Amino acid sequence: MARATIVWFRNDLRITDNPALWRAAQRGPVIPVFIHSPDGAPYGYAGEAAAWFIHESVTALACSLRKLGTPLVIRRGPVLSVLQDLVQETSADALYFNARYEAPSRAIDADIVQHFRASGLAVERTHAGMLMKPGAVLSEKQQPYKVFTAFWRQVMRQNVMKPLPAPAHLVPVSDQVQSLSLGETGLLHSVPWYEKLSEHWQPGEQGAMTQWSHFIDHVLYGYASGRDFPAHDHASRFSPYFASGALSPRWVWHQLLTMREAREIPDTDIEGFLRQLAWREFAYDNLVHVPDMVHTPMRREFERFPWRSDHDALRTWQQGRTGYPLIDAGMRQLWETGWIHNRVRMVAASFLVKHLLISWTEGAAWFKDTLVDADVANNTMGWQWVTGCGFDASPFFRIFNPVTQGEKFDPEGNYVRRWVPELRQLHPRFIHRPWEAPRHVLRDAGIELGINYPLPMVDHAAARARALLAFQSIR
Repeated sequence: MARATIVWFRNDLRITDNPALWRAAQRGPVIPVFIHSPDGAPYGYAGEAAAWFIHESVTALACSLRKLGTPLVIRRGPVLSVLQDLVQETSADALYFNARYEAPSRAIDADIVQHFRASGLAVERTHAGMLMKPGAVLSEKQQPYKVFTAFWRQVMRQNVMKPLPAPAHLVPVSDQVQSLSLGETGLLHSVPWYEKLSEHWQPGEQGAMTQWSHFIDHVLYGYASGRDFPAHDHASRFSPYFASGALSPRWVWHQLLTMREAREIPDTDIEGFLRQLAWREFAYDNLVHVPDMVHTPMRREFERFPWRSDHDALRTWQQGRTGYPLIDAGMRQLWETGWIHNRVRMVAASFLVKHLLISWTEGAAWFKDTLVDADVANNTMGWQWVTGCGFDASPFFRIFNPVTQGEKFDPEGNYVRRWVPELRQLHPRFIHRPWEAPRHVLRDAGIELGINYPLPMVDHAAARARALLAFQSIR
């Protein structure tokens, strides 16, 4: 068999702007491989919903590679062992892959580089998932940034590498390489609760391009002012495509810069989304410099915080039965679609850690399992931001009121009506505070509080006072 390059796919499930694939294609025959591994290296952080998105994205990737001329090899097992077997079977003399940045994956990558280079293979580890290599953006004192605004300014001064095109053609190896079917890997959970997700998402690179077109045509104009209103269509919904690698952030970055130069869209809207990309970079920058942030508060005083262990309260929050309509709408949207609007995501997270005093790690674990965009850096950073225990976080004493948040960002209650159908007939005046509605209003809307829709599980004022008292105990 002719010498060839193995290209190991993980969270880079695309053919456009994929440096490992591009460089291998210039070299000669290519053996693309995806490995479902018990050590978690291919997708490390993916819970059940994200695993479905990855499964479907791998299916789409296999189709794209086949059109370019070569099949995707699918294997299962410990990564190093599987790659060793593949090298022996194919006589490949090179291994190319794109880096991951979680500490366990970086350790696995380092072992693989050391092992195969010692064996005489040409090994290249490139960067595909971020605008820049995490950890590379430093202050003038060569220190990592702890404040996002300063980090953002520095990112805007950087020259982000232009995206690479997709290879026009891939040369296959001459002999057939054995492969599992994707169904044989065990990537998907045995209970297919996630089948409903296909109603809301088209995973894979083509799905990302479809979403991009929708974003440009219907979302970007007005993004800066509309992104906080969950009933409006002003969310990009790119996050699962970034997390799985079906969409290149560099490609999006340069597309938006080109549009800004052409003045096709108000600069405030374009900058508003560029900042979101930079926040994602900030999250990974923090992850590289503080790898234990996944489980440990970045502000160490929060290690002493008196969190409550309350399984029933946690379950009530997970099921969207808190009695606060905006929270319940968000948690039900999450369960049905694998995604939750960012503004509601913040309010729901704040409710768990501040109203219920349940640790942010419990919330992060639930989001990990239910989000199609589950991403270790962004999920962790979001929860630490809400809790107040991360760098440049919202202070703990800033406690969202779920009623006023609902009235401000869902004033007509359309978001609540969609996801909490029990309240669909309720007047907008009471949609975010149904317990204040007169009996006849509730009766006319078909609502029996405590029967078909719950009363609030905690009183906001009392929960706020309890949270502030708990916070005082660690100061």
